[in-house]
Amino acid sequence: MAPIVQSSQPWVEKYRPKQVKDVAYQDEVVRVLTNTLETGSCPHMLFYGPPGTGKTTTALAIAHQLFGPELYKSRVLELNASDDRGINVVRTKIKDFAAVAVGTNPKKGGYPCPPYKIIVLDEADSMTEDAQNALRRTMETYSKVTRFFFICNYISRIIEPLASRCAKFRFKPLSEEIMSSRILYICNEEGIHLDAEGLSTLSSISQGDLRRAITYLQSSARLFGSHISSKDLISVSGVVPENVVEAILKACKSGNFDLANKEVNNFIAEGYPASQLLTQLFDAIVEEKGTSDKQKARICKKLGEADKCLVDGADEYLQLLDVISNTTKAFCDMPEGLSYEG
Repeated sequence: MAPIVQSSQPWVEKYRPKQVKDVAYQDEVVRVLTNTLETGSCPHMLFYGPPGTGKTTTALAIAHQLFGPELYKSRVLELNASDDRGINVVRTKIKDFAAVAVGTNPKKGGYPCPPYKIIVLDEADSMTEDAQNALRRTMETYSKVTRFFFICNYISRIIEPLASRCAKFRFKPLSEEIMSSRILYICNEEGIHLDAEGLSTLSSISQGDLRRAITYLQSSARLFGSHISSKDLISVSGVVPENVVEAILKACKSGNFDLANKEVNNFIAEGYPASQLLTQLFDAIVEEKGTSDKQKARICKKLGEADKCLVDGADEYLQLLDVISNTTKAFCDMPEGLSYEG
């Protein structure tokens, strides 16, 4: 079937919630922020949690609902990871915006229009420690006229002096039920037919990330038309095929390091993402029959360490060798020894 004609607008933006109350599954966050909209009183905020769970959407929604379209551009400064956010930017751009006082505006069009500005720092965990330290003083100095919204995946990478000055909101991964409900709504709006198996597959490969799920759905619709199958979704998602994961596990169970090394080389040559393999290996290990809890614990510990190293920019090949080496040892009940360090 020929692909259906699509509009140029990404569905992620088309179906992004415009109001705080429309954000899915984050009930505690929505309840607190709804009270903020009613009173106009807003502390510094820190939104953290997995990607695609509504952090940026919530921050932008509350900013729009506080100021409305007229004041939004003058009252809200958005900076994300694509911007230079080193110490010099904190001392100039952020400080200059934060220092400007604002007048007390009467409510316009039903919007509260409180007497302060908002600076939204998306992916704040990628800021340098020096920049975060410089920001701490700026927050203290201009707290009467400026509020900061920090958005990050890893709260541990936000220095404690910043985190302690904010109201913290944890965004939970979306449940399969919530994701399915939203996906079915989009399918209905766009005229897409997605069967139960495809819906389950989409929820599984998205790992609680609704943004990713919507992107996969739109990509599949562009490539395969209005009828989308589970196979179509897997082909556009970049998920490692099950037979590849099974081959790597089989090599590890055999105790043959040369065979395991060969499978790693084949995996790298195919260009699959190492982080995706770690995720699927984890699921496979947890469900593995005939493997002791001690063996599973050793393997999962190594998977977690490798994942952290990959996030920090370590070499994918060396990390996979390290994982495969330790997984083979765990399956064969061999003592932990020399490992590959990336």
